[in-house]
Amino acid sequence: MLETIKHRLKNFPLERYQPDPQERGSSAAVLVALHGDVSDPHVILTQRALHLNNHAGEVAFPGGMWDSGDSDLLETALREAHEEIGLLPHLVEPIATLPIATPRRRDLNVTPFVGLVDMPLQLTADPSEIGALFDVPLKMFMDTSRYDYFEMDTGYGGLRFPFLAYKHYKIWGFTLKVLTDMLNATLDADIDLDYPSDERIAELREKAATNNSTL
Repeated sequence: MLETIKHRLKNFPLERYQPDPQERGSSAAVLVALHGDVSDPHVILTQRALHLNNHAGEVAFPGGMWDSGDSDLLETALREAHEEIGLLPHLVEPIATLPIATPRRRDLNVTPFVGLVDMPLQLTADPSEIGALFDVPLKMFMDTSRYDYFEMDTGYGGLRFPFLAYKHYKIWGFTLKVLTDMLNATLDADIDLDYPSDERIAELREKAATNNSTL
């Protein structure tokens, strides 16, 4: 499984993007860290700390905002992984750059980098940012019977999102879409999930804006 993923990821060559300094605050990067047996690879995920102002308690990849001190976005992803979970950059073999994606915050462009990690490692979550650190077998995402949907009440209307439950974690949103898109592209997984339309999100954003709020 992992060898097939690595081979197909050659269609997504490693690109070391350098954002324009004026893009600080709108560019971010995450690390899709894969490890484990070639027949049963896992991905390392985090649960964001509950006290954070944004996306508290949500499952996410290690990663964060680009800083002008970073030579490129790959360095951003590796630096943030080191800060958040104690993963030393030299222990990561970056192999691919996935398409730039946009999470719910539509003014932010996030570049996912896929990296291979040899385990076991002594990883330690930074409690100021991370509430939990765990890994998930990729085969879990291949089982379409595991997916379900939940309704998010935005205060201006509902949005219906797919999610995958793993242990007591709910994997959804940007994190789930990056992983399923990667598996569709590398393993022909045929994972077809319904997400809120851009039109529906734009409608609710307009309602929020009229109330001097954000979605």
